[in-house]
Amino acid sequence: MLEKLFQLKAHKTSVKTEVVAGITTFLTMAYIVFVNPNILELAGMDKGAVFVATCLAAAIGCFIMGLLANYPIAQAPGMGLNAFFTFTVVMGMGKSWEVALGAVFLSGVLFVLLSLFKIREWIINSIPQVLRVGIGAGIGLFLGLIALKNAGIIVDHGATLVTLGDVKTPGVILATLGFFLIVALEYRKVKGGVMIAILAITAISFLFDDKQVYHGLVSMPPSIAPTFAQLDIAGAFDVAMISVIFAFLFVDLFDTAGTLTAVAQRGNLTDEKGNLPRLSKALLADSSATVAGAVLGTSSTTSYIESGAGVEEGGRTGLTAVVVGILFLLALFFAPLAGMVPAYATAAALFYVSVLMLSGLANVKWDDLTESAPAAVVAVLMPLTFSIANGIALGFISYAVIKVLSGRHKEVNVAIWVLAILSVIKLAFVPH
Repeated sequence: MLEKLFQLKAHKTSVKTEVVAGITTFLTMAYIVFVNPNILELAGMDKGAVFVATCLAAAIGCFIMGLLANYPIAQAPGMGLNAFFTFTVVMGMGKSWEVALGAVFLSGVLFVLLSLFKIREWIINSIPQVLRVGIGAGIGLFLGLIALKNAGIIVDHGATLVTLGDVKTPGVILATLGFFLIVALEYRKVKGGVMIAILAITAISFLFDDKQVYHGLVSMPPSIAPTFAQLDIAGAFDVAMISVIFAFLFVDLFDTAGTLTAVAQRGNLTDEKGNLPRLSKALLADSSATVAGAVLGTSSTTSYIESGAGVEEGGRTGLTAVVVGILFLLALFFAPLAGMVPAYATAAALFYVSVLMLSGLANVKWDDLTESAPAAVVAVLMPLTFSIANGIALGFISYAVIKVLSGRHKEVNVAIWVLAILSVIKLAFVPH
C-alpha cells in the first residue's frame, strides 16, 4: 500500500528512511506548538484551543501534502504570519481576532483559486526578486523586534522610542541564554535544537521565576471550542481589511514558493528544467490547510523550510510528511507542557528565526541602488511601522518610483504598477 501511495522504489527510498526523515523534520519544527499559542494568546485567543488548532492544522497540511502532492514537505502555522495576525491586525488595527481569522480564511480561499487556475506563476514571476528578498528580511526583523519586546530586552521610551530593558530580570537573562543555546545546538547540528532549548529554559525557569507553576506533562487535549468556527468572514470584508487579506496571501505565496523550490532542489526532486512536478497539488495542500486552520482557530498555515532537515536524512516522498502529521497529532496530548512554556523561552526561538530570515539580504544587488533601496525600504519599515502590510506597500511604491526616476521604467511591469497604485490608495485612504 505504501509503495502504491508514495512510489518509494522510484524515489530510491524506504519506509525506514522516510520515517526517520519525518521524525527529524518534526523535531526541527515542533517549537511551533509552543510559540504559536503564546503569540496568538496576545490577540485574546484561548491558549489551549490555539494549541489544539496548531497541531490539527499542521497535521491536516502534512497529510494533504504527503498524500496528494507526494512531497516530503511539512506544514504548520507560519512564523511571521502569526505575528502579523496578532501585532498588526488585532493589536495595531484594533480588529477582533475573529475578524482576523476571517481574513486568513479569505486569503486561503484566494490561494486555492490561484492554485487551481494557475495564476500563481504570473504573480510570482511578476514580483521582482529584490522585493521578495526584502519582504523575507523585513519579516525577520519584525520577528526580532517582537522577540526582544516579549523578552523585555527592549522596552518603550518616551524620548528615544525604544531603549534597553532591565537586563537583571530572570526573563531577560533566560531569553538570552535560550538564544545562545539554540545557536550553539543548531551549529552543532543537534536534531531538535530549538525545541531542546525551549524545554531547557522552561525547566530552568522554575528555579528563578516565581510565576511558574507545574501543571504536569501529559493530559487529554484541551477543548478547541473557544476558537473552532469562530471566524468572522463578514467582518473581514471591511475596506481596511483588503490590504490585510492580500498581505496574508502574498507572504504565504512567496514563503511557500520559496520553501518548495529550496527543499525540492536540495532533494533533487525537480525535473530536468528545474521545475517542480505536481506544484499545483503542493500549493493546493498549503492553501487548503490555511482554510482549515482558520476554521479551527489559527493563523495561516505554510510550508516549513525545516523540511530540508528531513530531506537531508533521505526523505524523498510524501510518507515523510505523513509521519510529521502523525507526530503533530501525538503532540496534542502534551498541552500541559506547552502551557508552561514562558514567553521569554519562545522569544529566544523567535529571535533565532529572525536571524535565519535575514540571510536573504545576501542576495540583494547592493551595488545597484535601484535594487538595494527598495529592499531596504521593505526590510527597515516593516518592523518600524510594526506592520507587514505597510512594509510591503511601501516597498512596491518605492520600487516603481525609483525605477521611473532613474530612467529604468521598462523594468516596472504591469503587476508592479497595479500593486503600487493600490498601495498608495491603501496608505492614503484606508485607516491603519
